[in-house]
Amino acid sequence: TFVYNGGPGSATVWLHMGAWGPKRIVTADDTHTPAAPYQLVDNGQTLLDASDLVFIDAPGAGFSRIAGKDKEKAFYGVDADGHAFASFIREFLSKYNRWNSPKYLFGESYGTPRSAVLINDLENDDSVDFNGVILLSQILNYDLSVDRPGSNPGMNMPYAIALPSYAATAWYHNALPGQKPKDLPAFLHTVEQFAMGPYLQALDRGASLPDAQRNTIAQQLHKVTGLPVWYLLKGDLKIDGGEFRKTLLDANGDATGRLDSRFSGPNLDPLSQRSQYDPQSSALSSAYISSFNDYVRNQLHYGEGKMYLLSAPGANRAWDFKHSAPGSRFPSRGAMNVMPDLANAMKQNPNLKVMLNGGYFDLATPYYEGWYEMHQLPIPRKLQANISYHYYQSGHMVYAHQESLQEMHDAVAGFIRSTSNVK
Repeated sequence: TFVYNGGPGSATVWLHMGAWGPKRIVTADDTHTPAAPYQLVDNGQTLLDASDLVFIDAPGAGFSRIAGKDKEKAFYGVDADGHAFASFIREFLSKYNRWNSPKYLFGESYGTPRSAVLINDLENDDSVDFNGVILLSQILNYDLSVDRPGSNPGMNMPYAIALPSYAATAWYHNALPGQKPKDLPAFLHTVEQFAMGPYLQALDRGASLPDAQRNTIAQQLHKVTGLPVWYLLKGDLKIDGGEFRKTLLDANGDATGRLDSRFSGPNLDPLSQRSQYDPQSSALSSAYISSFNDYVRNQLHYGEGKMYLLSAPGANRAWDFKHSAPGSRFPSRGAMNVMPDLANAMKQNPNLKVMLNGGYFDLATPYYEGWYEMHQLPIPRKLQANISYHYYQSGHMVYAHQESLQEMHDAVAGFIRSTSNVK
């Protein structure tokens, strides 16, 4: 299984030290982890019981460095990144004689669009079929991002598919009006139906929506998000991720996390429109980076005199999001959308299995966004049976919650064993 995080341009320390590696960092469940010394333990949930693992840092991240003329163009882009990872995987299979092994991709966050591009490149450019693609915290179509969708007027879907995650967050922080539902998945199912029905229809009506209906929708939104009715009306029923994170706990002076909304922390600017940092990232990053640097140097005896980079320098700023979809002659001019790549790979290899994993409290790539994308893939209806879905009471980094890590391990290990074709 080839494992990588996202970024774009990120090292894979998160999945290595938090999820699948032989050692795991212990962090606080939904609060800031105290400073060093950190606790590193044998990982009882390592995926090594189901598969050999190859952790890949993006070029320029970790201990790797890129060089040469136009080096950024060679690596920092949707298509360039896919080609680089495909090249590495081919070389790995040859060097370690693993061409006839069951093979899987496991990508998190930006690693999910990378997986869509990569599986299409590997299967159709290199004739290398894979047994499965495992996606964690998926976003394949950037038009669906809940980060500032207001800059794309007329695109209302991001507000609808983020609503269940808003509801889950309000549920977790006891911010819902009235009695708290006992069954979170059942509660979210009703929110999904409201989001894709009355709510989305109201948004699509735009200025033609009658005031009485606008007020009714605002009242319903209040019931499932805890946000004040006046605030929802002032926002024209549209609240993006940063605004929600800033507003939900504003009475306490706090903002929720973006990657994991179970976390919260003080607002940097109480008068700001949006949250200006991610309490979850601030709560966990030091523990991961410090522990990995200690582990790799003192136990693996590698990296002396070298700097481990969490992200490839300048990758986010220089990233080329233009993408040439399968069959297209020119790169697209709009937001990145790699759904056609995954669809093409599934159609050309109808045995390919795809597993989607998501956290209910993820406000970076809301879980229902991934569900929606999968159900919009341009594939024959019968191939939908090749896709499985697993959701957890955690956030973007599902593994940051111990119980969810165990659940995800069992689900992913079961997926690999059921699709490995090993008798």
